[in-house]
Amino acid sequence: MEAWTLVAHGAPERAFALRSHPEPSPGPAQVRIAVEGFGLNYADSMAARGLYREAPPLPSVIGYEVVGRVEAFGADVPADLLGKRVVAMTRFGGYAQKVVTDHRACAVIPEEMPLGVAAALATQGATAWYAARVLCPLMPGERVLVHSAAGGVGQLLVQLAVDAGCEVVALASGAEKCAHLERMGAQHVIDRTAVAYGAEVERRLRGQPVDVSFNAVGGSTYRTDMKLLGAGGRLVLFGGAERGALGALGTLRFVWRMGLLVPIFLMMRSRSVLGINMLRLSDHKAELVARCMHEAVAACARGVLRPHVHREYPADQLPQAHLDLLAGHTMGKLVVRW
Repeated sequence: MEAWTLVAHGAPERAFALRSHPEPSPGPAQVRIAVEGFGLNYADSMAARGLYREAPPLPSVIGYEVVGRVEAFGADVPADLLGKRVVAMTRFGGYAQKVVTDHRACAVIPEEMPLGVAAALATQGATAWYAARVLCPLMPGERVLVHSAAGGVGQLLVQLAVDAGCEVVALASGAEKCAHLERMGAQHVIDRTAVAYGAEVERRLRGQPVDVSFNAVGGSTYRTDMKLLGAGGRLVLFGGAERGALGALGTLRFVWRMGLLVPIFLMMRSRSVLGINMLRLSDHKAELVARCMHEAVAACARGVLRPHVHREYPADQLPQAHLDLLAGHTMGKLVVRW
């Protein structure tokens, strides 16, 4: 089989190479999936640049999610999965034509579901569901701030917040993304390239505090968000886009901008800071992560989640897909089809 293999750290056109690999065999509780396509996530671009510490050593096959058909299985797997079209989460290995994964990390999907929609319900869908329905359940009337709201996870968080009856403030960059978020139902959409978002959020909310911030940026936005939170406020961190690509220097700058966290001040002000690392969570609570993905698939069937697919790329254009993702001009899910 062929797989896009990470062979170096750096620009996508030199970081990835299409190589032949042995076909994997499913072990106990595992299925093998013939992959029709796979999704891209921001963590993939971090791994390609050598900035993702959990990534396997080079050369390696990265990728967190696939869509395809179950063609073989090991012991202790429900036999009725054989032949089913599924979306599945993978602990790396997703950029391949064949993958093995835990059968619990698979969700059966309709034959007519588009590749990009299905892929968006895996890593991104599970992350959004865990954030807004498990870790930090949203309540009607809460004021919710969503950073990177036009991204894959961000759009799903906006939809979950709207469904929960919240007042949603969505941050994005550029008129096209902002218009898209307005159509999605966000009551306040702010172009963060045009204004200082902290002051604009206060203005839009008429001085009322933010109840929840879903923050995929980190860095200097952490301090701004903490000032916006009121009593009972929760800051949910699930990314670090502000870190950039400067290696150790970028990490130090990123941490410096966030500042120190003093727990007693959180208690005195009744605020919470919550962190999400889905890869680490899957290592210790695999069934919870799988359940979140299944819930996301069910929510899509009900029309609560409506993933937006930016583009579907042919297999030979994987490097271009990574370049587009890094450029920051995409909205929603990027997928590659074999």
